[in-house]
Amino acid sequence: MAVFVEPSKGEEDMAAESDSSGSTAGNSPAAGPAPGAAAPNGGFNHSIGWIGTGRMGTALVTRLLGAGQQVTVCNRTRVKAEELAPLGAKVVDGPADLADCRTVFITVDTPASLVSVATALFGGAEGAPRTVVDCSTVDAPAARTLRELAAKTDTAVLAAPVSGNAGAVTGGTASFCVSGPQDAFQQVLPLLEILGRSVTYVGDGDAARVAKLCHNVLLGVMAQTLAEVSVLAQRYGVTRTALMQFINGSVLGSDFTRYKTPAMLSLDFAPTFTTELLRKDFDLGLAAARAMETPMPVAAAAYQRIQEAITAGYRDADFAALLELQARGAGFELRPEGGGH
Repeated sequence: MAVFVEPSKGEEDMAAESDSSGSTAGNSPAAGPAPGAAAPNGGFNHSIGWIGTGRMGTALVTRLLGAGQQVTVCNRTRVKAEELAPLGAKVVDGPADLADCRTVFITVDTPASLVSVATALFGGAEGAPRTVVDCSTVDAPAARTLRELAAKTDTAVLAAPVSGNAGAVTGGTASFCVSGPQDAFQQVLPLLEILGRSVTYVGDGDAARVAKLCHNVLLGVMAQTLAEVSVLAQRYGVTRTALMQFINGSVLGSDFTRYKTPAMLSLDFAPTFTTELLRKDFDLGLAAARAMETPMPVAAAAYQRIQEAITAGYRDADFAALLELQARGAGFELRPEGGGH
């Protein structure tokens, strides 16, 4: 069963790309009420712990602090966590110091990191959180380790991956898909509603991780297809500006195409979501498909292009750099274009 929580009216409608660590300069900040304001949702407020304060974690914590929530944070590199102290966050040394928090969120970027912080969180002799909300996109073995450790202390685990990069979080347009015990989901729903414009409950266990992998595989396929048709059109004299104006105004236009248009025109591939991170999600998605003997021929072809982009030097560039790789393959040199969305 899927339960969809409608977004609040009046929120800006913009693209929500997946990212574990990305940011974008073009989003207008809208982090909610000022720090110290009364908590929303009928005064809902309890102790919250947060593990991982990279770009994504910092953006999410900032929204909670802006809504008057009490948040205690830690990060492998403590200096990153200390950047949140002026906003009202309490900074501690490590996951073990969060065991007395009622709810602990986790935003880390690799399976190994998740296992490491989970082991530290549940390795102490005293206390354990009531609920852990894991917002990471990781593989099944790492997620299973987290659940096994949590089960020893009767801690509920929710998988809650985010659709949206750090800029989307700041702008209030990120989305969450969530799976796990439904009673735990209902208890943390007020917090998730602070963090994103929509929250969808998709079932038990790790169903949300599968949904997120499907989302990110589709993201990569769309990016590659958009690169292909853009280069084809340009070889026939249609500028990218004209093509994207046409697509964005048609039934095929979407938050994603409109959001990526400026990068496609300017050829500015400053990362919002790197090509390497996209490859990681394709690795996980294709592995999940193999486990269930599910053919994914289009995704497999897109994966090869993503790998080629990394080999060609676009590892740390935004995945929109697939456009430039496609042009190279066609023997065509792209030039920046101005205007048009």
